[in-house]
Parts: sequence; structure tokens; C-alpha cells
Amino acid sequence: MQTQISGTTRLYGLIGDPLSAAKSPQLLNRLFIEQRADAVCVPFCVKADNLPAFVTGARAMSNLSGLLVTMPHKQRMLALVDELDSTARQVGAVNVIRCEADGRWVGAISDGVGCVLGMQWEGNHPANKSVLLVGAGGAGSAIAFAIASAGASELTISDVDGHRADELAASVAAETGCPTRSGPPDPHGFDVVINATPLGMKENDPMPVDPERLAPGAIVVDIVNAAEPTPLRRAARARGCRTQDGGPMHQGQALYALRFLGFDYRPGGRPAPGDGMR
Repeated sequence: MQTQISGTTRLYGLIGDPLSAAKSPQLLNRLFIEQRADAVCVPFCVKADNLPAFVTGARAMSNLSGLLVTMPHKQRMLALVDELDSTARQVGAVNVIRCEADGRWVGAISDGVGCVLGMQWEGNHPANKSVLLVGAGGAGSAIAFAIASAGASELTISDVDGHRADELAASVAAETGCPTRSGPPDPHGFDVVINATPLGMKENDPMPVDPERLAPGAIVVDIVNAAEPTPLRRAARARGCRTQDGGPMHQGQALYALRFLGFDYRPGGRPAPGDGMR
């Protein structure tokens, strides 16, 4: 069964640059076919400097129902939507936009909720656990707020930019009440260690943490979504740790984003957001 495009078809887009490795259009179009939705998702390759012009033109299309946003537009899109979900307000970034019938654009970000959902699905719930998060960039910031909101007993944030880690830790503590501080990337004594840096995408990347400092039985989550286990995951397994790759987070992001857009998407029968999320 193929997507049939007509004059009533609702339009969804993915905007970013580059988009050569993007998988969201395939995911959405498969869902639209399964649900017999009169909708289609297409990629829009938009250079950073052209984002305001794109938004101006896109707002003129009354059949545009939503957008997925990837790099380099996640932060810049904040100023171009009309309303922000609490996730986007906390993190300062947008990666999904719902275009309302009255013309308003509402932005949210799925990275943090997606990470926690993926952890819950894999039996690695962060509630009542001490967590070390390495990486305070866009994805790391979203994960920090979501981990704290999911009931972590304490959260330590480490980043090569110490000032950025300090600011994020202060914001998370103020917003969630979870004891949060910045610190070195030393995994010793933590129940959960999360790598939210790009380290591990290349085989010769340095380790984000010293695996010899991991406690056997600790949970190690590497959000790098690679075909093969990253060096960190391999070393963590050798230490007797439970590990998780970026796949469950990707599924969690898709579930949250698509439900935000109004679709009942549950990959593999996964439960929806709610349990353990505040």
C-alpha cells in the first residue's frame, strides 16, 4: 500500500541541514500508511541562515500540520514559534512543532523524555538512583531535566565546558528540586552513567569516562545510536555493567514526538509516556 497524495493531504516536514542520514520521513510515512492517514512527510534541507525565510513561507501553507526540527535549527527555532511546551522552555531548544488550525506554532523537544522512556522500557528506570550525565549540550540538557523529573535521587552533570555544566545543574535543581550539581566525569559510585556526548561515534574516539571506575552492576547508557556497540559499552560490559545503546531513546523520541503531533504511535507495543514521568 502506497501513500496517495491529493489536494486534502496534510503535510509534515523535517527541516535541517544536512539530511542525508535522516530516517524520520520513512518512519512517519510508514506510520501514515499503517494508520491510513491522509498525510505525508517530506524533508526540507534548509541552511542555517535561511531559517527565518523558510518559516515565513511555511506559515503561509494552511495544510502544513507539523515539523520535525534537527540541527542546526533546534535553538534558533525557539524565537520563531508562538508557544513553547514546558520541555522546550526548560531546555532552550525545539525539535518538534505542531501547527495548530488557528495558525499558532507550538514547539517541544523529545530528547529527554525519549531517553527516559527508552530506559524504562529496557528496565533501567532512573528513579531513586544516583546518575552521572556526561554532556551538557542540546541532548544532554534535555536528558538532565527528564532524568531529574523521573525521580533520580541525585544527578551530577559533567561537560568539557565547566560553565555550561554549572548553569545546567543550577537550572535543573531549581526547576525540578532534584539534588543536582556539576562535577568531573568520574563514574565511581554512580548507579547510572549516561553518555550524552558524540564520543563513541568514531572507533578511535576517547572514552567519555574511565570504564575502570565503573562499578559492576551499574547501568551504562550510551545515546550514540550505532550499529555496533561503542567502545564504552564494550568496556562497561567487561566490567559487569548493564548497557543500553541509543536505539530505545530513538524509539522513545519518536513516540513522544508523534503523540505530540496527534498520532497514536507505539513502537513494538511500547507503553506511552506517563509511568514514572512527571
